[in-house]
Amino acid sequence: MFQRNDHGLDQAGGTATMSFGRAIVPAAELSPLDRVRIFIARTDWAPDLGAQIGSPTWWRGAATCAALCALGYALSPGFNRTVIGDVPAPLSGQQWEEARAQSIGPLAWGGNTGQHMAATDLVAPLSEAPERPRVELVATLGQGDGIANVLQRAGVSKTDTDSAVRMISGAIALGEVKPGTRLDVTLGRRPDKTVARPLEALTFRARFDLALSLARAGNGLTLARHEIAIDRTPLRLEGLVGQSLYRSARASGASPKIVESFIKALAAHINIGRDVGPAATFTLTMAQERAATGEVRFGDLLFAGVTQGNRKTQLVKWDDGQWYEASGQTEHKGMMGMPVAGHITSGFGMRMHPLLGFMRMHKGMDIGAPWGTPIHAAMDGVVQFAGRSAGYGNFVKLASAGGIGTGYGHMSRIAVRGGQHVSQGEVIGYVGSTGMSTGPHLHWEVWKNGISVNPRNMSFSSVSQLSGDALRQFKAKVAWLLSIKPGAH
Repeated sequence: MFQRNDHGLDQAGGTATMSFGRAIVPAAELSPLDRVRIFIARTDWAPDLGAQIGSPTWWRGAATCAALCALGYALSPGFNRTVIGDVPAPLSGQQWEEARAQSIGPLAWGGNTGQHMAATDLVAPLSEAPERPRVELVATLGQGDGIANVLQRAGVSKTDTDSAVRMISGAIALGEVKPGTRLDVTLGRRPDKTVARPLEALTFRARFDLALSLARAGNGLTLARHEIAIDRTPLRLEGLVGQSLYRSARASGASPKIVESFIKALAAHINIGRDVGPAATFTLTMAQERAATGEVRFGDLLFAGVTQGNRKTQLVKWDDGQWYEASGQTEHKGMMGMPVAGHITSGFGMRMHPLLGFMRMHKGMDIGAPWGTPIHAAMDGVVQFAGRSAGYGNFVKLASAGGIGTGYGHMSRIAVRGGQHVSQGEVIGYVGSTGMSTGPHLHWEVWKNGISVNPRNMSFSSVSQLSGDALRQFKAKVAWLLSIKPGAH
């Protein structure tokens, strides 16, 4: 049977009946229209033409496709004929003016409402656009630039530029104006476009504590100085070392440069890894300048301190650039650096001599390097000998403080002379293979009170002590730095 539901007619069992609502209608009583509807509903008119090729279902789908193509062709105007669209006539005259007044176009022309009224007969066209009476510019002083060049590039006349530079140089040295300084320039009205605009006003920060302004008064310029009050109280930061001294110091507000100087100063006097634990506290004080206008500028590190239990390390930077303990004493420690860029080919101690063929004490260190590589003094000293010395070849010997002597052999060329004072790192010769040598290298030898020692184990230290007026001034500075409250601004 067939049963009508909300979607149409469905078969329900084998009895040929139809159900309309609750009544079941036999199939023999169906109207022709209902039979057509049932046939259309049950027939797949668009089967997959890629499956069951040649079957009745496939042919029915092919017929449907052909019928649709034929219908489309019959309804089309033809492949060689264009479809004529209805285009409205362009607006003109008053209609165009009214449409333009209501369009979004005026927003692009600087309007803020979208409305733009058309010009009336009272509007007269201009031959050229008038200039603004005043032009305000911002110029920046670049690296290696000058104020005169900046003003001329901004459009200031040469006469006004020369006058402005002359007045500024009378108030401050031009070299004190730092690159990156911003200049606010105001140009006035000019009589015609063939001449430069006059300089009406110029304002800039000449120094951190001084601003200068120029203004036109009559036919000339006048200069005004604006002193800016500066508070130069240093900034003191304190904190717990915790897991990392560097991270804790950075977290306190110090810049990476200041923290680097802080750790470097402490490392020259104590062993940070051994003497500074997580429970230790650190103190650092840096120079600070605070302008009345709100700007803040930080300077160098002035004080570096760390406290571990009862042990305190307090270092203060003095006028000579050295770090001194709070007592006014400083100790310089260090290791000798490699005098030449190369690789060690033979160390200090007993070895088989490469030429003599028997065991012999090697009193220095051999550093292999290309021919002509510069050789640097390992530490400050006076040239005690410079010349030919048997198996050493071209040889230089330096005498340094504390009974330390250093020797450099097998040079290709000597760059110093006897009695000359040399500084650590200064070039004293060049790598060669003179004397008893199997190839280009440097024989580096170190003596302590006349006894040969291993250069790699050699360390040196010196102690400096302030005295007199310098010590009193230093003590006053220490007391002042210690009196600063942490975080004081």
